[in-house]
Amino acid sequence: MNILIDQRCFHHASREAVVRCPECRRFFCRECVTEHRGRMVCAGCIGKMSAPPTGAGRFATALWIAASFGGVLLAWLIFYNLGVMLARITPDFLQ
Repeated sequence: MNILIDQRCFHHASREAVVRCPECRRFFCRECVTEHRGRMVCAGCIGKMSAPPTGAGRFATALWIAASFGGVLLAWLIFYNLGVMLARITPDFLQ
């Protein structure tokens, strides 16, 4: 027995459903789904699959901010010390 008979698209009530999303189990028309890893999946489920987990996302953001701050601090220290060394050069050295 075909479960698609008399089913309508979840987003478009006037269109017949052609596929059932394996993730959310809703019915959709051809325009509302896309192929992902050999399966027909709705756009909402694609978004959920590609979104990073909330805990890992926050940690990654905090790590990126800390690494950026550390890089700027390191660059500042290098150029500051280079400037101090250049300022200590005596005028005798240039002649």
